[in-house]
Amino acid sequence: MNSLADIYSSLPEAIDPKGADARTVAEADFNARHWSSPVPGPLKPGSTEHKRAVAAMFRDTFNPYKPSVIDWPKLDPATLKRVTSLPIWDIAVQTEGKARLRMAAYARLIDDPDMKDALSRNAWEENRHKEVLSRLVEAYDIKMAPEPSYIEPRDVEWAYLVTGFSECVDSFFAFGLFALARQSGFFPAELIETFEPVMQEECRHILLFANWLAWHRATMPAWKRPWFEIRVLAVWVFLAYERMGLARTMDADGNVHEQDNNFTVSGAKDVADMDISVGELMDLCLEENDRRFAGYDPRLLRPKLAPNLARFIRRFMKKPSAARQVEHAA
Repeated sequence: MNSLADIYSSLPEAIDPKGADARTVAEADFNARHWSSPVPGPLKPGSTEHKRAVAAMFRDTFNPYKPSVIDWPKLDPATLKRVTSLPIWDIAVQTEGKARLRMAAYARLIDDPDMKDALSRNAWEENRHKEVLSRLVEAYDIKMAPEPSYIEPRDVEWAYLVTGFSECVDSFFAFGLFALARQSGFFPAELIETFEPVMQEECRHILLFANWLAWHRATMPAWKRPWFEIRVLAVWVFLAYERMGLARTMDADGNVHEQDNNFTVSGAKDVADMDISVGELMDLCLEENDRRFAGYDPRLLRPKLAPNLARFIRRFMKKPSAARQVEHAA
């Protein structure tokens, strides 16, 4: 495969939810959330056992839903306004458009067949996420700025690291926001459930990235490691800077569209009509992060920076009262 589009658009395994019975859909959903390697003993990063387990996990937990047959629920005017006014749609669609290219570009560079297969599948799923978002935008007539041209990255490793680490941070907070939206009833349950497979796929994506990172570090020549770690640090500096501001795009009529780069951290007020503190949101993010990873083999590594940072910051914040905890649980 020479074209990146060949990589992110080629995966024949899929089911039509309309044509499948409830049991088939439920089994696919369960299998997407639960996986353990039959290989006994530790799965040490850099070992053949670890590498094959990572690839098998990503392959076996594939959820074969089709965005083209999703039934988008009809929304009442107030809910429709809440959905269309969320300051994320341009960034969300464009992020997935870039992610599929970056994943495919890096997969093309990998010689190891197991990791190549896993990252190629990751690229395909990023493309499917873009299709899901594009279908939603079309279904609810969300006004969008024209999409830019998606250009193959010049520095493939840098682009892959930026996407991977960004997903690790954004997914951690997105898990909490998604749970908050479900608990608040601010959006209809049908719409929340439509996005549930996408949220779990993000969990699989960052599980793959964390284990690829450990495998890559363990198998690279020692002389390359210092420069790689410098690049990793530079990626974190770049991501911190990027999230300090708004992304601005201009449509064909010259109108400026501002999108929140930091929505996953600051978007609680947009997904719920509940009063929730930063500390309570962090608790929810930590709870959801643990829940979504719970079904996967504990020997596989999890992304640690965002949850560890949240736990550290949480130590210096006031804990909610017992009454407050009961209120949010209800």
